[in-house]
Amino acid sequence: MKSRFYDMTFNDAHGEPFDTDLLRDKVVIIVNTASECGFRSQLESLEHLYQKYKDEGLVILGFPSSDFRNQEPLNSKDAESCYRENHGVTFPIMEKVHVRGKDIHPLFKALTESRTGLLTSAIKWNYTKFLVSREGKIMDRYPPQKKPEQFEEDVKKTLRYT
Repeated sequence: MKSRFYDMTFNDAHGEPFDTDLLRDKVVIIVNTASECGFRSQLESLEHLYQKYKDEGLVILGFPSSDFRNQEPLNSKDAESCYRENHGVTFPIMEKVHVRGKDIHPLFKALTESRTGLLTSAIKWNYTKFLVSREGKIMDRYPPQKKPEQFEEDVKKTLRYT
């Protein structure tokens, strides 16, 4: 998924096309989010990571999804507002998407095909995270249980050595 990453298209929370050229030469964390998920406290941890490393080129993209027990009942704009107001998120929030199944968004299809999880390539729950290098290469995939602070060293290495 090296150069294909920059060819992916998706919209921001307001339905406007997101300019993926803004991601070139950046290290990106992509995460599927849900406001009613027990892992939602990771929004604060992701924001902390974003604030700490954004000046070095880190970008985090949150993609609301309701694929798991309808834990994101909000539409894209309301999810963005909820994340900002309740969790202090300032990183970009995208349009609500499907991250598995027959309607899987092409970005998540490419991500899951590039980095499989334990036993399967499908995303099993909210807050699955993907780390993408400055060259658009999927470096790693982290399960929902792995908190952002637990893979901070990977982020630092990717920022400084790619």
